[in-house]
Amino acid sequence: MIETVFENEANVSSAPTLRIRYRIRFAKTGLLRWIGHTDLIRLWERMARRAALPLSMSQGFHRRPRMAFPSALALGIIGLDEVAELELSEELDEDVLLGRLIADEQPGLSFASVRKLAENCPKAVLERSDYVVSVPESADLLAARAAIERLRTEKVVSFSRKKKTISTDVGTEIPTLDVDGTGLRFTLVARDQASIRPDDLLVLLGLSDWPTHGATITRTRVHLRSDFASPSITQG
Repeated sequence: MIETVFENEANVSSAPTLRIRYRIRFAKTGLLRWIGHTDLIRLWERMARRAALPLSMSQGFHRRPRMAFPSALALGIIGLDEVAELELSEELDEDVLLGRLIADEQPGLSFASVRKLAENCPKAVLERSDYVVSVPESADLLAARAAIERLRTEKVVSFSRKKKTISTDVGTEIPTLDVDGTGLRFTLVARDQASIRPDDLLVLLGLSDWPTHGATITRTRVHLRSDFASPSITQG
């Protein structure tokens, strides 16, 4: 009898486990923008368990839920269109999954859409991000516009990060850059090596003091390299 039980357990453990991926668009706002990426992952894990999601777990001694975020937000940046991918061991209707996430009512997190991904859909890879930086009351817009024009005349610019020098092709990696009374708007293109970040751009423009004078940085849109998902279920 004992041998039979062990044999059955072996058969169960060797059975293939479903891994169904879902891509979720969400916003990270309010006080939640002040938690780091590691804490955000822990928050998602707790939220998924509260929502009774059938999470697919990694192998090994320390098993963890299979979830991924293609681009971590720096501390203090608001994210209006972030991306997370979850793998579930059971299939859920997209609207059911979206409803469970919304029902958790996690402060600072809101959910826009859920997509079940096709089996051949590659993992989410960041292509570019759109940002807006609010303009402090003390800002000199004429000086900011002049700094933008000077930067646009440059082919390649360099900046320092952690004692390393990083070079950026202005035309390719900062395809849009403009400012008016409502905000400094720009797009940053991701690359395999170290990519330019919003704080790097503010330094290059001589505007690094804007956040200390009340400016907030918001990522308004995350663009992925490919998306072979089915039509999304969107909160309506």
